[in-house]
Amino acid sequence: MLQSCSVTKFIPEDETLYTGADLILVENDSIKNAENIENELESLLKPEPNSSFLGMRLGLYYHYKAQKENPGFFNKWLNKKIGQEPVYLSDVNPQRIETLLLNRLDNNGFFYSTAKAEVKTTKKFTKISYEAKLTEPYVLETLKLDSIANSLGNEIVEILKNSPLKPGTRFNLDLMKFERERIDNQLKQKGYYNFNPDFLIFEADTNRYKQKKFDLFLRLKKGTPKKSIIPYIIDSINVYPNYSIANDSVKMDENNTTVNGINFIQKEVFFKPELLEAYILLKKGQKYDAETARLTSNRLSALGNYKFVNLRFNEQDTTAADLTGSLSADLFLSPLTKRALRAELQAVTKSNGFAGPGIELSYTNRNVFKGAERISVTANFAYETQIANRNTGLSSTAFGLKTDLILPRLIPFSPKRFKYSVPSTKISLGADVLNRSQLYTLTSFNTSFGYEWKANKYVFHELNPISVTYVNLSNATQEFDAILAANPFLANSFEQQFIAGLNYTFTYNELADKKKNNPIYVATSLDLAGNALSLVTGGNNTAFGLEYAQYGKADIDFRYYFKTGEEQTIISRIYAGWGIPFGNSTTLPFVKQFFSGGPYSVRAFQIRSLGPGTFSSENSPNSNTFFDQSGNLKLEANLEYRFPIWSYFKGALFADAGNIWLTNEASLPEGTSAEARAFNQEFTDKGMFGRDWAKELGIGVGFGLRVDVQNFVIRFDLASPLQVPFLPEGERLRTPFFGGGNNNLVFNFAIGYPF
Repeated sequence: MLQSCSVTKFIPEDETLYTGADLILVENDSIKNAENIENELESLLKPEPNSSFLGMRLGLYYHYKAQKENPGFFNKWLNKKIGQEPVYLSDVNPQRIETLLLNRLDNNGFFYSTAKAEVKTTKKFTKISYEAKLTEPYVLETLKLDSIANSLGNEIVEILKNSPLKPGTRFNLDLMKFERERIDNQLKQKGYYNFNPDFLIFEADTNRYKQKKFDLFLRLKKGTPKKSIIPYIIDSINVYPNYSIANDSVKMDENNTTVNGINFIQKEVFFKPELLEAYILLKKGQKYDAETARLTSNRLSALGNYKFVNLRFNEQDTTAADLTGSLSADLFLSPLTKRALRAELQAVTKSNGFAGPGIELSYTNRNVFKGAERISVTANFAYETQIANRNTGLSSTAFGLKTDLILPRLIPFSPKRFKYSVPSTKISLGADVLNRSQLYTLTSFNTSFGYEWKANKYVFHELNPISVTYVNLSNATQEFDAILAANPFLANSFEQQFIAGLNYTFTYNELADKKKNNPIYVATSLDLAGNALSLVTGGNNTAFGLEYAQYGKADIDFRYYFKTGEEQTIISRIYAGWGIPFGNSTTLPFVKQFFSGGPYSVRAFQIRSLGPGTFSSENSPNSNTFFDQSGNLKLEANLEYRFPIWSYFKGALFADAGNIWLTNEASLPEGTSAEARAFNQEFTDKGMFGRDWAKELGIGVGFGLRVDVQNFVIRFDLASPLQVPFLPEGERLRTPFFGGGNNNLVFNFAIGYPF
């Protein structure tokens, strides 16, 4: 194969193929951060040679094949997909690389270093070895400000107190450029509207020292304009809340309302000035601040009812004698269409194995009370059938109606307390009807009142101090009644259908920051129910004639993304969740319990079929059927390697481990049958969390194919168990894909990545 794909015969007589370069760094042991220097120098070793795999240069080979007189369709297609132009020695300039290496070493303080290249040719292939000998670097002794007078000099002196250019720092040209940018950024926040980093010059002086030390002087460039070294004051702020880009004209004689020194100019009231003013951080009479201007633009854009936000600063006349300049700030706000009606046809897959078509209709008004309040009304209908679980043949029909009112402020707090982004208050009211054939009808009503805000670009908070859910179970079939009668744990979870409490979610997400090579994601939530009702009712177990649930529940989801290439990532994930019933409750409500297994969990096991502990309804002598195995403690870990295949097709290799457990025993009412008591005892004994929990993990491995079209992902995963917890101890380990009998292959189809 190597011989057939050899490219030697295609290389022209007067050329040799360039196979790459090595860098040998000869350095003093006292040099700090030598690895960073080596990486920086290696980036200069251009051009990149043709790629190879196991000695084969397939991209180059098919390029040569495609140049033949009759290359054939297959060779032309492969050349188009993976072909590479040849890189010959004549394409490389070793002398230029030597110059670049020396220049980069000078920029890092290694003056008078040397670099030389050695060309090594064997047959038709050439490699170049570069050797760089590093001298002792120059280090900073003092940093001084050179003759910058007036207020500008005073400001720079304060800024330099936090300078990264400290005594002992190696000479570094990039660090000096960064320091100029940092000083300019700080000055832009102190009123210096017209300042530019190019106005600053660093000068190094080595004459005072025999050792390799230097003094650094910072001064202004000669001829720096007067207007660049004075601060600017905002003397007027004009806001146009209903500006039209199509008609780029403004009239100051239109309806003009002034609130706290800000002029709101609009022919008819589109946005109430007293509400809009709270989102504008600019103040009349304050110094120009680039960061305040940026945050103001971001806050106005985040309101959700403006298509464009344009903030312009205009200089007013300034004389040479003025110690400050003045600016006018004009905010041009172009609204989105106020009302929208949307219809969606859907194809849905769920974690419990149900899939089917649906339709959703929604109406949105983005400025209902002329304060960027957004109201949306959504109605949906769906038909689903269970196609990926043991109880196939079940179907369900779902109807839903939901109304959300989002106010872009935290009632009763001022938005100005949250400078980074616009917080919001969300009020929701909804109702759903789920008719599950052969089992029951579930009608639910829910309402919530809460807050959402983003503290910075990574941190997001969501707090719902009021969250109420009422669920009514009706039309239960004999089959479902038999399931509940046989399983007291499940029956208890359906008894208390009134849930009232608060919940809080904290999210730290670095995934949106493209500069981070190894981002992390952390989400944790806390859910408390029944405490306030217990205080109000004086400890009674009912409120409004309904028995309410009492519990505390918390979970954490941690993910680490290690990027090994441009589109190659290793993701590790750890999840833990625990719910504790108390007071009225002996179990968590069914909708609050944990489940394990399926396309978003341990993929080598069927949906919601894993656990609790070593329990399995299929292997239980006391039960003929079971309804979604659940527990109140969940532990899970995942490891996945994602890589590109071709175009929109991506691949993945993964390993999953996890299970659910019980930490308390369900209470048994009087009259419980002997069969149900036997089942409950078995269920508790096998499902209780204990010291051998690691031996009870469901573990599986697998591979997947994903079709990723502009972040819309269709996912196919094939997994197989490595450890099966419900088998007898000593028989739980099996060979994935090739051993274990039944259920050794589990196919998962889902929309979106699992994490």
